[in-house]
Amino acid sequence: MAHEHQHQHQHQHQHGHGAHSHAPAAATPNGLPEILDLDAALFAPHLTAHTGRIACLAGDDVRNIVDLGSGTGTGTFALLERFPTARVTAVDSSPAMLERLASAARDRGLGDRVHTLEADAGEGLPGVVDADLVWASASLHHLDDPATALAGIRAALRPGGLLAVAEVDGMPTFLPEGGEPGALESRCREALDGLHAEQLPHRGADWGSLLATAGFSVEQERSEPWELRAPLPEGAGRYAYLVFERIRDNLVGRVSPEDLAALDRLIDGGPEDVRHRDDLVVRSTRETWMARRPA
Repeated sequence: MAHEHQHQHQHQHQHGHGAHSHAPAAATPNGLPEILDLDAALFAPHLTAHTGRIACLAGDDVRNIVDLGSGTGTGTFALLERFPTARVTAVDSSPAMLERLASAARDRGLGDRVHTLEADAGEGLPGVVDADLVWASASLHHLDDPATALAGIRAALRPGGLLAVAEVDGMPTFLPEGGEPGALESRCREALDGLHAEQLPHRGADWGSLLATAGFSVEQERSEPWELRAPLPEGAGRYAYLVFERIRDNLVGRVSPEDLAALDRLIDGGPEDVRHRDDLVVRSTRETWMARRPA
């Protein structure tokens, strides 16, 4: 997402926080904040378009926003910009992420518009009531019990309030399709999908049905491919490097030794390193749902 997130908690959370922004799977939190921030920067136009669609449904009088699984604040800052009179409660289970977000808010002169809440969204949102908008970007699939969590989110929204859900379809891809680099990436992605099926069983869930069952009125659902081609924005190679670096240890025993060696060559600083390639294409599919608590 952001980040979104695809939250790099591997349960141990793909991100390492509680419910969230936009990122691939990980064994340690190292590098995660940078991945989230690069994802936000690279895909900023898409995020702006998405918050515009949210504003069309939420209306102008949005004052109380919740960013569920806030990570480094991609969603928080995008929503503060979109809704200039609103305040955001940034919810995450990682105190380090929340402190980073709070510091960034102060640096931007937005400290008085951001409140942080350390909480596991799957266990409720203590003290959060009458929210006009809840943003959950790459966070819901980390929850152990979506039904219970969605009931808590519904209770935190005011009648008529809007829930905006964003999820990703897996790790982003970077290598040319049709040849061995793309085939390698497909095998890695398939292995990660198997890992996620074990550790994050709600990834890829039919959130439209789950939202309806939880008492929401689903008003919009869309799947959107995000793609960046040459000339790539600054940071694309670094983004690819950090993603591959993070997934590498999770693939031990899940891909062949030959594939692991090929993956290592993508991050070893040599000629095949993704930071030196001129054939990268950054691709990610984001799925979004907009649902309202009935008035």
